[in-house]
Amino acid sequence: MLTAILFDLDGTIVNTDPIHYIAWREMLKNYSVEIDENFYKSRISGRLNPAIIKDILPQLSPEEGIKLAEEKEALFREFAPDLKPLAGFSQLIEWTKTHQLKRALVTNAPRLNVQFMLEVLGIKEAFHTVVIAGEDIPGKPDPAPYLVAMNNLGIQATDAIALEDSPSGIRSAVSAHIRTIGITSTHDAQLLQEIGAFMAIADFADSQLWTLLNSLIEKDLSAIAQA
Repeated sequence: MLTAILFDLDGTIVNTDPIHYIAWREMLKNYSVEIDENFYKSRISGRLNPAIIKDILPQLSPEEGIKLAEEKEALFREFAPDLKPLAGFSQLIEWTKTHQLKRALVTNAPRLNVQFMLEVLGIKEAFHTVVIAGEDIPGKPDPAPYLVAMNNLGIQATDAIALEDSPSGIRSAVSAHIRTIGITSTHDAQLLQEIGAFMAIADFADSQLWTLLNSLIEKDLSAIAQA
């Protein structure tokens, strides 16, 4: 039975990757590192900042790495005052309310960014639980963030669908045994499905998504009626 939808944030609810790309490009210039979009997708997108910095700038001390990450995220927030959710997101939230589904936000984003984006998007009250990976639990692609979210909601993996845009996010949700839909804001559909997404859509207005969700609700209602 479908009782919950679990959302990633960056690249899923809102397409922030173009802004993150610009912010990383500007910051890394200070270290004589030039990046392009392919570099960003393969080495940066969907990863936690400590892992990104250790990979690209291994010469930095932990303190220097923390300072760089904080400066980069502050630059991101400076560049992103007018964020808008992907098409269909508001309708999906209202649909989950109508059908009394639980909602979780499961993200690798730093806490200040999460607070900033939820405020800008006007969705601070949209989720029953918010799980920020990398603070007290391992980040994606580890399944831990999704396991924590399911525990917080009191659900099983078979009760949920996850929505993710990045390879690390899809690996995290799939490793937690959650049916996962890929959002193609940052990577193409074939890659997301090869990693484990059972469906790939451009945004929340996609007819494939609504056909699936409505069929699951109808199936659940039928099962309840026959019980």
